[in-house]
Amino acid sequence: MFTLDDLSRLIAQRAEASAEKSYTRTLLDKGVAHCAKKFGEEAFETAIAAVAQDDSALRAEAADVLYHLLVLLQVRGVPLAEVLAELERRTQRSGMEEKASRRA
Repeated sequence: MFTLDDLSRLIAQRAEASAEKSYTRTLLDKGVAHCAKKFGEEAFETAIAAVAQDDSALRAEAADVLYHLLVLLQVRGVPLAEVLAELERRTQRSGMEEKASRRA
């Protein structure tokens, strides 16, 4: 099964390729602001697909949003493992407790 770790590794590999051969490299070359904007666009499209109750579009847009999130992490130098560690830390208590702790 293909995992987010697999995708993260693939993005890191493609970051080393030339822009002529890698869409990922072209995104990274445009910088953080462009990558963040692209992620936001894909997140919006994912929400629209969900509201439209179009499962096929939702799957496609969800794949896009995951890809662009990992590209954004790559351009900022934030490893996926650190994001997963944060999620793991948050799951050590209930969601309500975790949210309340962020307000303090």
